[in-house]
Amino acid sequence: MILTPDNEYTAVLDACVLLPMPLCDTLLRLAEEPSLYRPLWSSVILDEIERNLSGKFGYTTDQAKRRISAMRLTFPEAEIYIPPELLKAFDCIPDEHDRHVLAAADRGGAHAIVTHNIKHFPEDCLQRFDILCQSPDEFLVHQFHISPGEVITKIEEQADNIGEDVSALIQSLAKTVPQFAKLLLHK
Repeated sequence: MILTPDNEYTAVLDACVLLPMPLCDTLLRLAEEPSLYRPLWSSVILDEIERNLSGKFGYTTDQAKRRISAMRLTFPEAEIYIPPELLKAFDCIPDEHDRHVLAAADRGGAHAIVTHNIKHFPEDCLQRFDILCQSPDEFLVHQFHISPGEVITKIEEQADNIGEDVSALIQSLAKTVPQFAKLLLHK
């Protein structure tokens, strides 16, 4: 288990929240210094992202590899190794293909799993490990309420870095995180 300061919120980011670029970019910017939380993932999560970027999302293999490489380079401490034999300990997760996510959360000392697939992580199972499961919308709303000024600054920087105005970025985010986008619009 990785030890973190008591006040450092840590979250495993499931592949489904790291695939859409605007959402991925927002989540990872909030984890950059000054960070609002510490991100975690497993190699299985990164492999799933790379595979889906090259498949469903139409990226070239090189583009997908570059994105994963950039994530690893920017957050070298984020990747949690999960020994295959450990996955049996997380059999309260019905789908064995999702057990690595809870294993990464447990081994990384995470407070939460951020995923669109909330139903894949039964609450009674998560309670055993004292881990929350949040949608990306819930997670980002929570981050906003903790530090609205910092979130707004990072959103403005994101828009500037990708050459969009803030309202266009918020519209793009509204597709996956509507409550968070609504907060940003009413800042």
